[in-house]
Amino acid sequence: MRENWQRTFVSMTSSTAPRNGAGYYPCQGLYYEPVGGGAKTALIATHYNVDFSEHYLGEYMAARGYGFLGWNTRFRGNEGFFLLEHALIDIGEGVRWLRESAGVENVVILGNSGGGSLMAAYQSQAKGVTMTPTPGLSLPDALSDITPAELYISLCAHGGRPEVLTAWFDPSITDEKDPSSVDPSLNMYDEANGPPYSEEFIQRFRAGQVARNHRITAWCHEELKRLETKGMTDRAFNVYRTWADLRLMDPAIDPSERRERWCYAGDPKTANFAPRGIGLTNTLRTWLSMWSLEESHCQGEPHLKRIDEPALVIQSTGDTGVFPSDAQGIYDVLASTDKELHMMTGDHYLETPHETRDVVADMIVDWLRKHDA
Repeated sequence: MRENWQRTFVSMTSSTAPRNGAGYYPCQGLYYEPVGGGAKTALIATHYNVDFSEHYLGEYMAARGYGFLGWNTRFRGNEGFFLLEHALIDIGEGVRWLRESAGVENVVILGNSGGGSLMAAYQSQAKGVTMTPTPGLSLPDALSDITPAELYISLCAHGGRPEVLTAWFDPSITDEKDPSSVDPSLNMYDEANGPPYSEEFIQRFRAGQVARNHRITAWCHEELKRLETKGMTDRAFNVYRTWADLRLMDPAIDPSERRERWCYAGDPKTANFAPRGIGLTNTLRTWLSMWSLEESHCQGEPHLKRIDEPALVIQSTGDTGVFPSDAQGIYDVLASTDKELHMMTGDHYLETPHETRDVVADMIVDWLRKHDA
C-alpha cells in the first residue's frame, strides 16, 4: 500500500504562539495524500495531548484517494499546561493549511479517542464562539477567525474530557496528596464490594466520583485566591488514582465485547495505584480548562448540540475504555439530522482483528462518497 501514498511534514506558527527560540514551531503534523496529490477531501485529527501526526488512519485514507492531516497543537505531550482556547486556534491553523496550501475543498473533522470532544469543540466554536475564558484569562481575538469543516466523524471517541476522567476516578482516595489512602467502603478493588457490584454500590461510587471532581475544582479556586496574595498566578499539582471505572472490572455494566479486568494500561488495579494516568499533572487553570465538570468547555455535549453538519459515529465493541453507551450518547446529542451510527468488532486502536482498519477506512470512504466528498 505504501506506493499509493506519500506524506509531507507540515509546521507553522499560530496566531497566539510564535516559533520557539530553539527552532520548533508550535503547530506540527504530517499530511498524508495520494501520490501526486490533488485530494479534494481531507480529514484532520488532533488530540489534547497524544501525538497524532502519525495517526494510524493516515495511510489508509491516502491510499484510498483522500488527504489526512495528523495534526498536533502546542500542547502535544504537554497536557499539564493545556488551555482549550489556544488549542482551538492551533487546530484552526491546520484547517486553514488544508484549504489554502493543500487545495482541499472539503474538510472533515475526525474526533478520535480522547480527541473526540476537542474536535467537537473546534467545530462548535468555529460556528460562533460561545465558550468563556479560563478563569483569570481572556479569550484571544484569533478564536473568532477559525473556520468550520464540512463534515464530522466520531471514531471510538470519549464523550468529553471531564466526563471520562470522572468516570475513571477512584472516589475511595481520602487524601489527594497521598495516593495510597483508601476508604474501604468505596474501594472497587476490595472483593468485599465486588464484582459484581450492587446497584447501591454503583450509585454511591458514581456519586463519589462526581464529588471528587467538584472538590478539586473548589480547591483550585481557593488556591488561585491564596496564590494571588503571594504574588503568584498559578501552580502545578498531581491527581492520582484514575483507573477506577467500574466497567473495567464488571462486564455486566454497559455490556460489550471488551476484555474483562483490563484497561489501556493493563491490569486496572495495578494501573490505578501506579503513577500513570490521564490528568496526572495539572496547573490550577489547566484543571479548570480541561477536567472540571463545573468549569471546563472540554465537555462534549454542549458542542455536539451545535454540530448540524452530516455526521458519522463509529465505535468498536471490544474497546476497553470507550463503551457502547458513549457512542450512543454522542450520536443522540449531535444536532445533525443526517447522521449514522455503526458498531463494529475491534479494539480501541482497531489493531484487531487484523483487517479492522481497512474495514473502517472503507466505511468512511463509502460515507464520504454518499456526501459527494
